[in-house]
Amino acid sequence: MDISLIAALLALGAAVGYAAGLLGIGGGMLLVPFMTMVLTARNFPEEHIVHMAIATSLATIMFTSISSVRAHHARGAVLWNVVKLLAPGILIGSWIGPWIGAQLDSEALAMSFAIFVAFSATQMLLDKKPAASRDLPKPPGMFAAGGVIGVLAGLVGAGGGFVSVPFMTWCNVKIHNAVATSAALGFPIALAGTLSNIYYGLNEPDLPSGSLGYIYLPALLVISLASVTTAPLGARTAHKLPVKSLKRVFAIILYVLAAYMLYKAFD
Repeated sequence: MDISLIAALLALGAAVGYAAGLLGIGGGMLLVPFMTMVLTARNFPEEHIVHMAIATSLATIMFTSISSVRAHHARGAVLWNVVKLLAPGILIGSWIGPWIGAQLDSEALAMSFAIFVAFSATQMLLDKKPAASRDLPKPPGMFAAGGVIGVLAGLVGAGGGFVSVPFMTWCNVKIHNAVATSAALGFPIALAGTLSNIYYGLNEPDLPSGSLGYIYLPALLVISLASVTTAPLGARTAHKLPVKSLKRVFAIILYVLAAYMLYKAFD
């Protein structure tokens, strides 16, 4: 990789890591569109670009999640009993998500990502909290919820926070605990999704040098180094500042990125 590309990926990783810690997301909604731009500019095989962007994004969440959750855990905000109940379903769902993605062509996958991001941006812009009207479900319900979170996260390369955080707040979990617990859930999502993307991409033809399955290892290395550094900063900020205004700005950025992915779907 040339110096300009390394610098761009370092900046992207820093932004993704900060967003992950601040908003309880895995950063995939930022990373996937920008990775798509980078891989397109470097003339990667068109049919693999979106798959590789999603797979590489998901792999970075393993590192971002560990860094972010340490900062949240230090403040006692992670509900580990909730993590234990959701994790089994998440592991299964996060394996299935990339399998679904592998059955889709690049255009359909880009469209799926664009729809998911636009929905998430609307949720963030409106900042509507689900009415906290119930408790968390029993273990079978938590397993099912984890499965849904895992499938969606594995399919679009995100950390699952835009599903898990509203789910937990709807079940009377305080928002800071929900964000912190979502950060902890990012690791099993990323682990299962990464292994799945390696497995389903191993026999794909024409993948570029430096790929492991659908994962582009050089980008994974550079982005992870930067995101691990900034994720704790975002997590600390989340406990100090109201993030409502930041969420609105972030939502507008997401709309732009969703529009770009929609353009890629029809390009």
